[in-house]
Amino acid sequence: MIEEEQDPVEQDELFEHFNLTVEKGQSMTRLDKWLMNRVEGTSRNRIQQACDAGCILVNGKAAKSSYKVKPLDQIVLVLPEPVREMELIPQDLPIEIFYEDDDIVIINKAPGMVVHPAYGNYSGTLMNALVYHFGKLPAQANNLHRPGLVHRIDKNTSGLLVIAKTELAMTYLAKAFFERTIDRKYIALVWGDFKEDEGTITGNVGRNLKDRKIMDVFPDGSHGKHAVTHYKVVERFSYVTLVECKLETGRTHQIRVHMKHINHPIFNDDSYGGDRILKGTTFTKYKQFIENCFKILPRHALHAQTLGFTHPRTGEKLFFECPLPSDMQEVLDKWRHYVKYQKDA
Repeated sequence: MIEEEQDPVEQDELFEHFNLTVEKGQSMTRLDKWLMNRVEGTSRNRIQQACDAGCILVNGKAAKSSYKVKPLDQIVLVLPEPVREMELIPQDLPIEIFYEDDDIVIINKAPGMVVHPAYGNYSGTLMNALVYHFGKLPAQANNLHRPGLVHRIDKNTSGLLVIAKTELAMTYLAKAFFERTIDRKYIALVWGDFKEDEGTITGNVGRNLKDRKIMDVFPDGSHGKHAVTHYKVVERFSYVTLVECKLETGRTHQIRVHMKHINHPIFNDDSYGGDRILKGTTFTKYKQFIENCFKILPRHALHAQTLGFTHPRTGEKLFFECPLPSDMQEVLDKWRHYVKYQKDA
């Protein structure tokens, strides 16, 4: 009698974590590479280990990481423990409420605060604070663990976020963001001087093929999603420039990766090369000046300054603008002083 080969993990002990279908137009691609670009909070090594343990099924059968996915393959990732429920524990965390009514609340998010719980950040987030201050909030069907959230900004980006307090507001705002009728402008301090006073950056944005923690621009459209950023020069400081950025699309890290793409990375952006001295002199005094700026602003210099949209209930046109946070303002003041009095540096 020949025994059937057993999967390393018994099927009745497995819990489904992801259920994915390969797109119709997908070319032959390794399973681990395909999954790495679709499952957040993981790595190629972890996916390969899951394959070795028989925890990734393709069309109902355990598959190796080298398996080449085909269009319409059904891929299920299962593990021997249930999906961790990201229970939102209410936490009395300080948040700045910029505006509030019965349907919406506008938050001026401080730099350093994560917007929602995720791998490595299960508490101390804006979501934890929101459920403490506002109780039960509505959620989209595909984002049950992110109540009230219709958009987000990066941990180290400061500025305005709109939160939905009602089902009506959630539905309306989600549709508005999808249809790109929300008016959003950011202020960024970037390396280098621009030849023109304004311009547009167009290029697909997607996960970097070697490092999933960062994004990349794919001008040929081979990967990622369509992304457009409009920029306008606000103030020039010779070696760095203050620019206003208007989003036509809202991709992850869009402004940061688009600015790097045109060789103007955001000042002190450690993910996209802005945390080094990229422009300026070789004098020690200048280097010390930059290091002092980095200490004052220990994050990328990006601020979500304005937010405009139509109120979901009243139909009123709303527009909000919040001032720059103190760390960015102090660094800008230092640059103004530097270019005015240190031209010989």
